[in-house]
Amino acid sequence: MPSFDIVSEFDKHEAANAVDQANREIQTRFDFRGVDASYTLNGETVSLEAEVDFQLKQMLDVLRNKLIARGIDARCMEEQEPVLSGVKARQEVKLKQGLEQPDCKAIVKKIKDSKLKVQAQIQGEKVRVTGKKRDDLQQVMALLKGEQGPDLPLQFDNFRD
Repeated sequence: MPSFDIVSEFDKHEAANAVDQANREIQTRFDFRGVDASYTLNGETVSLEAEVDFQLKQMLDVLRNKLIARGIDARCMEEQEPVLSGVKARQEVKLKQGLEQPDCKAIVKKIKDSKLKVQAQIQGEKVRVTGKKRDDLQQVMALLKGEQGPDLPLQFDNFRD
């Protein structure tokens, strides 16, 4: 019976490459000349550090563009509030990985409401979808990728025929 898994994850190596590229771009940009600004990646958290808060906004745009260029969905970024302390401005950006229970339930509900002949079941941080026809599974993928789908960075893997 054909099946696939719905997951939300990113390649950590590509995230590290994106952070390195963003650091290089910030060092060479004209508007950041003479400014002490940097990115650091700690596990699944990227720390942005600059002198003022408007530079943090520019750094966020650079990081978002680099992540997208490396094939990482920008919706996995969860931005924390910036912390301003006199000389430095800091901000944390968490890179979300895995589907939380309410998100899984919403995905299963969306699939069941579509009246497609498939079964969806939650398995930890992923949702497994099984059906008799490959076409039904492809319709589920199209449904979740479309306008009515959840605003989550979803990937479809482990496709079995």
